Amino acid sequence: MKDPGVVIVGGGLAAQRCAETLRRRGYEAPVRIVCGEPEAPYDRPPLSKAVLAGSAEEETTAFRPTGWYAEQEVELLLGAPAERLEPEAHRIVLAGGEELTYGKLLIATGGAPRRLPFLEGYENVHYLRTLADARRLRGQLRSGARLAIVGAGFIGQEVAATAKGLGAEVTIIEALEVPLAPILGAELGRWFADLHQEEGVRLLTGAMLERAEGDGGVERLLLADGTAVECDVVLVGIGTVPTTGWLESSGLPGNGVEVDNHGHTGLPDVFAAGDASIPFDHRFGFYARTEHWDAAAWQGAAVAKAMLGEEPGAPPLPSFWSDQYGVRIQSVGHPQHGEQVLVEGDPAGRDFEAVLVRDGRPVAGLTVGRPRAIPALRKQIEAAHKAASDKEEVAA
Repeated sequence: MKDPGVVIVGGGLAAQRCAETLRRRGYEAPVRIVCGEPEAPYDRPPLSKAVLAGSAEEETTAFRPTGWYAEQEVELLLGAPAERLEPEAHRIVLAGGEELTYGKLLIATGGAPRRLPFLEGYENVHYLRTLADARRLRGQLRSGARLAIVGAGFIGQEVAATAKGLGAEVTIIEALEVPLAPILGAELGRWFADLHQEEGVRLLTGAMLERAEGDGGVERLLLADGTAVECDVVLVGIGTVPTTGWLESSGLPGNGVEVDNHGHTGLPDVFAAGDASIPFDHRFGFYARTEHWDAAAWQGAAVAKAMLGEEPGAPPLPSFWSDQYGVRIQSVGHPQHGEQVLVEGDPAGRDFEAVLVRDGRPVAGLTVGRPRAIPALRKQIEAAHKAASDKEEVAA
């Protein structure tokens, strides 16, 4: 019987790396990538920075030239979102009714922005996840425009930095008392708050958004304490949710798919990677979404190897980066598990590294303006984890 091949649902980084790895390792059966968007797979991090600023053309975000897919015999189905998975028949059904049979399936549909229902329908309210989102937001950002950003996560902060560079007036509204505190802790969170305030961003923390006013477009946002934020443009950046609702009838959960280190789901021949997945972290013994570029790249390649019967190996420590006001910010490890922060360098000068420690051993590191320090921090964290694991084995 002819091998129906691999179907990859999703057009992001994990999907692209899976297809590349399959072909690079000699897989000859059909490979199809099903993209919900009308664009071929592209890189998302530039959307909040160079693409939004207008300093990079949209074409530069493409993972591969258009001709690569034909050369590698990778079929692209664009503008074709998946609607249903039928695992018993090894089949997916697209929104237009087309049915695709697979030998093996990768779920890589990513995540979608969390939305605020009371801001729906306003013409100047934006979410940033796709090229279309970036085009729309860029069309309303101009010098002197009053931009209100709901949420001080990394997307909100990166857009704030880009908008300031374009001459906009920026206000960030954050419900937490300290931005990023659940991820990085209060000390590092305060550093990020100071960074934006030093650049002229108005930052409102502990601020609960109550309602919006305006006819057609939002003219002001009203907070629970009575503060009114006048605005011309609004960006909502309050996190993402896995785009996996289309899986609910398959027996897989619709709020993210738990997978092992190989990307296996609970269904035969079905894998998941990227923001749609919830991988098992062998270091800490629990499932957790990573939602970062490096993780999606590794997971996509690991799934391809697992599909071919190869051993992908242990996943690397999660890591991410952010560019704000000309400064490269990087993190490696699990900063949310840190109990103590050890800082070396000059935070005020935007040149430092921080090691987050738990039970006497490093679990994460963050660098500002020191990209070369990350490899050493990674080795330090891995070595500490290995030493702790060896000690536990001896004790057992």
